[in-house]
Amino acid sequence: MNPISILLLGLAMSTDAFAAALGKGAAMAKPTLAQALRVGLIFGVVEAITPVIGWLIGSAASKYVESFDHWIAFVLLGALGLHMIWKALHEDGEDAAEAGENRHGNIVTLALTGLATSIDAMAVGVGLAFVQVPIYLVAGVIGLCTFTMVTIGVMAGRALGAVIGRRAELVGGVILILVGAAILYEHLSGAAGG
Repeated sequence: MNPISILLLGLAMSTDAFAAALGKGAAMAKPTLAQALRVGLIFGVVEAITPVIGWLIGSAASKYVESFDHWIAFVLLGALGLHMIWKALHEDGEDAAEAGENRHGNIVTLALTGLATSIDAMAVGVGLAFVQVPIYLVAGVIGLCTFTMVTIGVMAGRALGAVIGRRAELVGGVILILVGAAILYEHLSGAAGG
């Protein structure tokens, strides 16, 4: 994966958390920067850990699927992207607002919300185990992107609301599909050239 693909992956992985942060920001009276940074840090740390866990799981299985690993990465990323697009197109605005109201609270509640929005990052980690990537760099970029996007999302949530969150998730889904296609293309073009 090249640096642009890693950055795009990080941004795509942060869209679920960004959507949740918009809901949280909308539910808070007037979020302060300190509150937004705290929420961003919790989400960022959780989002950085989950792809490493997925990568470890995938690495244990990688020797058995070496010949078609690029297809696994493509299918996983594509399926996650399609799921994110589907959710973005089918989620009701009222449901998103209710979810936002339920997402405020203590560190445990925030960490559980962060975990719920990072399950896709764990699945991406499984897929990345089948291709040559520096997983700790990728996880760090995902965590940093999530920290940044969640902090911005909390601050912007009151003004922008859940509609922007659904659009962000739609864009994130498209990016995941493109990253999966790029991994497949790189492998197939490398195999054809070699």
